[in-house]
Amino acid sequence: MTKSSEHPSFSSPTSAVSAEETRILEEQITQTNLFKMIGHYEPHRKTLVLKKFFKMKRHQEVVITPLFTEKEENTISGKVTAVGRDFVMLTSLKKRIWLPYAAIGSAEIPVGTPTYSNPHQNFIYDNQLRQKIILKFGETVAKRDALVQQFFEESLRTNLHTWQGTWVEVRTDGGRFTGRIMKTDKKHLHLKLLRNNHVIPLERIQSVTTIRIMAVWKEWIRAVF
Repeated sequence: MTKSSEHPSFSSPTSAVSAEETRILEEQITQTNLFKMIGHYEPHRKTLVLKKFFKMKRHQEVVITPLFTEKEENTISGKVTAVGRDFVMLTSLKKRIWLPYAAIGSAEIPVGTPTYSNPHQNFIYDNQLRQKIILKFGETVAKRDALVQQFFEESLRTNLHTWQGTWVEVRTDGGRFTGRIMKTDKKHLHLKLLRNNHVIPLERIQSVTTIRIMAVWKEWIRAVF
């Protein structure tokens, strides 16, 4: 074994200034580039701004006002768990909810919450993990869902496909459907409830929410009787 393989080297610092100065400069450059992009690609303004906002608030509480109306509540709140190419996933103590950007009217933080950006606030530094990511990036990231979310932007289709077997309620512009996620293909989400199969166009989905077993029993009774 060579000396270089026993003691792998690491790249030099990315900036000549201090770490805090580099962080501020990176955020400024990112925001400047974002507003230049949305200026040239106006149809993508909403998606780009929402994606950036949710990435800044990863693992933090947010309040979303959906474009569709709910009798029970006008807003949806939860912690930002996953930020995808065309959706955001929120989690709370009771449920997990997927919201396509197209179904979101506005998003903000709860009143009284500090308006700071720190995507690593719940991240415990692990030097061994750092080395694995540098030396074996693909193998290391593929084994951890949190790292997949950090480095890649999944689509709603690919993310829902990983939740096969989960009981959910899907809201569309044409109604609500309950069932267990069987699979997703390029254009549809497939649910199954007893002998009933629902094939839902992905572009019509307004929200997907996990449900408890009691809600499933109610749907079973309704389907039978």
